[in-house]
Amino acid sequence: MTVSPALWRFIDDNDPAAFTLIVDTPAGPHVRRIPPAMPLPADAEPGIGAEEAAHAAAAMWGMPDFVFQSAVTRKGSGQRELGDRLLLNGKRGAVVQIKSRTIKPKTDTEERAWIQKVTTKAMRQAKGTVRTLRLQPSDMVNGRGRTLPVSGEAYEWLAVSLLDHDHIPDETVPTWEPIGMPALTLTRRDWDFLFDQLRSTTAVLDYLFRVASEPPVALGDEPVRYYELAAADTSVPPAEFDTELVGPGGTQFTTPLLPQAPAGSGGTRAHLMIRFMLEDVANSMLRDAVTEADRLMVLAELDRLPVGVREEWGRLLLDMLDDVAQVPEGHVKWRSRRQLHEETGEYRQMLFTCATRFGKDVEASFGSYVMLRHHEVGERTGRPEALSSLGVMLTPTMTASVLGTRH
Repeated sequence: MTVSPALWRFIDDNDPAAFTLIVDTPAGPHVRRIPPAMPLPADAEPGIGAEEAAHAAAAMWGMPDFVFQSAVTRKGSGQRELGDRLLLNGKRGAVVQIKSRTIKPKTDTEERAWIQKVTTKAMRQAKGTVRTLRLQPSDMVNGRGRTLPVSGEAYEWLAVSLLDHDHIPDETVPTWEPIGMPALTLTRRDWDFLFDQLRSTTAVLDYLFRVASEPPVALGDEPVRYYELAAADTSVPPAEFDTELVGPGGTQFTTPLLPQAPAGSGGTRAHLMIRFMLEDVANSMLRDAVTEADRLMVLAELDRLPVGVREEWGRLLLDMLDDVAQVPEGHVKWRSRRQLHEETGEYRQMLFTCATRFGKDVEASFGSYVMLRHHEVGERTGRPEALSSLGVMLTPTMTASVLGTRH
């Protein structure tokens, strides 16, 4: 079936829950098989199993730190559940309401009516969750079992109605009344596809906010819309950027926001290197006055590294780690690279440093380096109040030290 001049979709006769997209690209046709959603846990009830499977996909392909379980808060003499799952990353959050069809499907007309009914309910529940969190912050537990306070005022919110249904009638497009925030509907297959394709919670949230402002597509067609937008992104000219802000020798790199090949599809250690770094930060001991909320902020900043350049950065970090290890005993070698990104008038600087060993003297030098580069860029932009800098130092034993600063 043709769905656009440069995009073809084929149903797999042997597996109706899967389909294949063939996309025309400048490098030639790109084939992407969209598999069924992740199987439900065998020992869970269907509704609970769908919540657990959606959580597992976001934690495995994104980061478990950004996926929060529902919490129960008191409302009058009763209780209210705050979302089935929440995604929290940086200044953005998504309330995910998961609805599962647990009986044998009926006629298409009846199934569409059921989908409409549960979508309306899901949107109403998402609105209530955000309203409650704005009135009364709640302690919530993320995928690593860590408890963090969540205030509704700290996030820009999105509502997602996530449908677990094996027999959705063709061209089903649910509707709902405005709820005061962006909202959209997805199937679990759509959800799994986005996390598997992008391997970044930040990138998935950015995509969801982007398409929530677009006309809705039929349930199950999110991969088609993704590739249509990915093709459009390749034709967008790069924005102008002053590379001298990072000093002489700065180079501008551009990459589409939505890659056509799945992230990490090259199967190299380079892409995994970024995940290893994130995991190291996620599992490091907290020192001094650093809190779990601070850790989550650091992880969110690191996760902003564009998907399209992660493999390149991973390859660079691996080369730098190999290089700094080749020094005489008692010496220390440094290798550093940094990235400056401008968005809506704010600058974000990320500095990656590799050093031969870890120690208090090396850590102190690293801290001074980050503060110096932060000061330099703040002076060059003329707007130091709009600059934040995050530095990560790695050693060949994969010990990570993190430092962030902002004027």
